[in-house]
Amino acid sequence: MITEEKQVVKIRLKRFGTKKRPDYRIVIQDARKPRDGATIEEIGHYHPIAVEEGQVFFDEERAKYWLSVGAQPTDIVRRLFNKKGLTVTGQKITK
Repeated sequence: MITEEKQVVKIRLKRFGTKKRPDYRIVIQDARKPRDGATIEEIGHYHPIAVEEGQVFFDEERAKYWLSVGAQPTDIVRRLFNKKGLTVTGQKITK
């Protein structure tokens, strides 16, 4: 009997920057990998220290694609998407 292992893909933040000056990249990553480990694709940036308008940037088309194929955003990434107008509720994606 052969069991097929499903790859669980997450949209999460990968931390960069220095101590007390965080800078994050929004990445597509296997859920079993560590936070700062190898990624499948990088789709955006999050700068929490920047002014409100420049904090979040991501490629909306790639985000919609990964959500449509089943990637699960973490709570923080879901909040960032909602802040930019990309509403994610369950498997429904609206702009």
